[in-house]
Amino acid sequence: MIDVYFWPTPNGYKVTWMLEEVGLKYNVIPVNIGAGDQFKPDFLKISPNNRMPAITDHEGPDGRPLSIFESGAILMYLAEKTGQLIPKDVRGKYNVIQWLMFQMASVGPMLGQAHHFRLYAPEKLEYAINRYTNEAKRIYNVIDKRLSEAKYLADEFSIADIAVYPWLVPHSMQGQNLDDFPHLKKWFAELAERPATKRGFAVMSDVVERMRAQAQKPIHDKKSWEILFGNKQFERR
Repeated sequence: MIDVYFWPTPNGYKVTWMLEEVGLKYNVIPVNIGAGDQFKPDFLKISPNNRMPAITDHEGPDGRPLSIFESGAILMYLAEKTGQLIPKDVRGKYNVIQWLMFQMASVGPMLGQAHHFRLYAPEKLEYAINRYTNEAKRIYNVIDKRLSEAKYLADEFSIADIAVYPWLVPHSMQGQNLDDFPHLKKWFAELAERPATKRGFAVMSDVVERMRAQAQKPIHDKKSWEILFGNKQFERR
């Protein structure tokens, strides 16, 4: 059994989707990032960067529990554990890894900044909004060009696609229209219809909807905004 420390974010969905694709059993442990669960000492032992997702595989490679943080590392571990969604030959393996690193270094960080300055920043800073919206467009163009050459990012469906897709789901939050990227749009629509995608993205959807209904306010209210983006982030632990 694998424990998944999870909250419904693009990085969180990477892991639940991956687990559904490879057919491993898992147990979801919510980490409410708006309430500050990511700063709890027990979680920091598993994820010292106070970020989710993280996993604990109770049947690790040596028969002992193994904990891993960082979503890209988790995807690589699960792929190697199961022998799925990453090629064994060197050329194929590093074709996948380079696109996975593209997601970790560019897609996630830059689209995350687009989210922040377009939606969550307390001041509407035109320079920052334009910079990250344009960078998001550049990244979408990179993906679109690649998908004009191949059906998937690394030729065959792999952890690279699983890493990138969740960050493109909130494309409107990033100021992007999928109609501007026809090859990406076709790929996106295909991945959205995979049964494992739907199951992975269904995790905690009822909880999120219930929270919204009960609170009658956005997920990122004033208190959670301060936890996510305020001085709480910068405390030494």
